[in-house]
Amino acid sequence: MKLKALLLGFFLSIVVNAQNSFELVNTKKVVIPFKLINNLIFIPININGAELTFLLDTGVAETLLFSIDNKEVKLENIEKIKFSGLGGNLSIDGLKSDRNTARIGDAILNTSMSLYLILDEEFNISSHVGIPVNGVIGYHFFKNHPVAIDYLSKKITVYENIDLLKKKLRKFEEAPITIEKDKPYLYADVEMTNEKKSSKLLIDLGNSDAVWLFPALIKNFVYNRPNIDDFLGRGFNGDIYGKRSRIHNFYIGGFQFEKPLTAMPDEYSIQHVNLVEDRKGSVGGEIMRRFTVIFDYPNRKLYLRKNRNFDDPFHFNMSGLDFKQDGIEWSQERVRIETKPSTGSVSEGYNGESFQYRFNLKPIFSIAGVRKDSPAFKAGLHTDDRVLSINGNKASDMTLARILELMKSSEGRTITMVVQRKNETLTLSFTLEDPIPYQE
Repeated sequence: MKLKALLLGFFLSIVVNAQNSFELVNTKKVVIPFKLINNLIFIPININGAELTFLLDTGVAETLLFSIDNKEVKLENIEKIKFSGLGGNLSIDGLKSDRNTARIGDAILNTSMSLYLILDEEFNISSHVGIPVNGVIGYHFFKNHPVAIDYLSKKITVYENIDLLKKKLRKFEEAPITIEKDKPYLYADVEMTNEKKSSKLLIDLGNSDAVWLFPALIKNFVYNRPNIDDFLGRGFNGDIYGKRSRIHNFYIGGFQFEKPLTAMPDEYSIQHVNLVEDRKGSVGGEIMRRFTVIFDYPNRKLYLRKNRNFDDPFHFNMSGLDFKQDGIEWSQERVRIETKPSTGSVSEGYNGESFQYRFNLKPIFSIAGVRKDSPAFKAGLHTDDRVLSINGNKASDMTLARILELMKSSEGRTITMVVQRKNETLTLSFTLEDPIPYQE
């Protein structure tokens, strides 16, 4: 399963608790380091004394909790609810817990946090990220204070108010946003071929793609060619399918992006989504990571300053493979050590070498899906194949992010994978090929 847009659009029909707020304690700003994986931001949050990891996602209204694993989190005031969102089914069951205490570092505190627990054990993004992820946080992190995200330094700064940023903002371009159903929207120009169309888009940090468009909601929509049918991710209600292609240009204010990759979910996947009026799609992390971004929800503003990622090409996973991490296992490694014989004695046959064994925890990777007619599909790779090595490198010495980088690296590159399929070890090779190059 691809993480791309796995979390796009958690649309919850629930009433917002106005007291559910993060506040700065005895300071005017707080810096929070974060992990950036596949364009997605992960931050540490302490919930009722338990240290957890949350995806930061402007595409969600409420704070979601799932995949607690062996963490002990004490929750009270629990009631049953239903979630609805992207995917084919109507809703899934969950729980709501009120009056929890959340801390981020020593100076950001929320003493009245509401949490929404997803009970479906299959709803677990950790295996598709490569680190344990326990939940998703959105609106309540942003609603009271300006939040600056520096993708290069991997630091978030939360400010007491926008006045503290007056000098800094001179170097940024300002864009108006609306906050609707507790999510931020902006108008951007989408140029499919040669005509710009102003489009209302959700700013969705929980979507690792560049742009999503909803063909069913766009009058006279015509898919650009070439395009491919693809699995786009998973929402609350099941798998999301659609097409991928490239558009000619995408514009936010004075910023232009050439030939960005665009995902287009089918009508079935969005049928139960409670969309705001006139929404046409989303702008995701593959665009936002090209800026230093400041969200100012209180004043309905977005500030952008391009960084050194701005001109990066829009690379596609050209292998056709989705990967997942299936946990960890102990790995045995033989290490040579130098030894010397005791003074005055020489052992016959002694060669000055000895070995000892070192045991380490290593990740286990497997193939979660194979796109039909992709290079990997034609090479014979299958879903559930365990990945042993890639281009001579042990998979257990890699990260999921590194594996994905290889699959996006360069068209024409040869990838050789050793996989285990049941009791058989196979060596299979394929050449990376972009199935959706933009054509004028």
